[in-house]
Amino acid sequence: MKSTIRGLAYVLGDHVDTDQIIPAQHLVYSLTDPEERTLYGRYALSSVPPEGAGLPDGHVPFVAEGETRSAYTVIVGGGNFGCGSSREHAPFALREAGIEAVVAESYARIFYRNAVDGGFLAPFESPERLVEHVRTGDEVELDTRAGTFTDVTTGESWALQPLGDVAGILEAGGVFEYARQQGLIPS
Repeated sequence: MKSTIRGLAYVLGDHVDTDQIIPAQHLVYSLTDPEERTLYGRYALSSVPPEGAGLPDGHVPFVAEGETRSAYTVIVGGGNFGCGSSREHAPFALREAGIEAVVAESYARIFYRNAVDGGFLAPFESPERLVEHVRTGDEVELDTRAGTFTDVTTGESWALQPLGDVAGILEAGGVFEYARQQGLIPS
C-alpha cells in the first residue's frame, strides 16, 4: 500500500453489490493467467445501473470501450459497499482495473476482509458522506498514513477512520505475506 494514492475519483452510491462489481458471467476467467486476468479489469463495475455509474451525473463508463484498465484510481462509495456474495473476485477485479483504494461510508464485511486479506486494495471508511461532495473525475489524494482524503479539484479535505490492525496486512500485500513476515507460517 502506497503512503499517498493520487488520481481520479469514480463515485458510486449505496449498496453496490458484488454482482455489479464483477458480474457472475465473467467469473470464468483465470485469476493466474496474465492475459485472462486482465478481463476482470475490463468487466469491473460493468453491471452498475447506468444512472448510478459515475455520480453525480451517471452514465459514465468505468472502463472505456475496448480497454482493460480504468482511468480512475479511487472509488468513492456510499454505504454497504460490496454487499452480496462472498466472491474475492470483486476486489480483485477492481484492482485489475487500476483501483488502489475505495473510500466508502461502510462495507459489507466479507468484501472488506477479501480486499484486505488478498492485499487487493485499501478499504477506507469515511464518517462523512463523501458521495455528496466528490464528483466523478475529480482529482483526489489519499494520505494512507495520516488517514486523510482530499478532493484536490475542490480543495476540500476529510479525516477517515484509521485502518487499525489491517494496515500491516495491506502493507505486506495480503494476509499470507503478512503471516510469513511475522513468522507465523514458513517462508
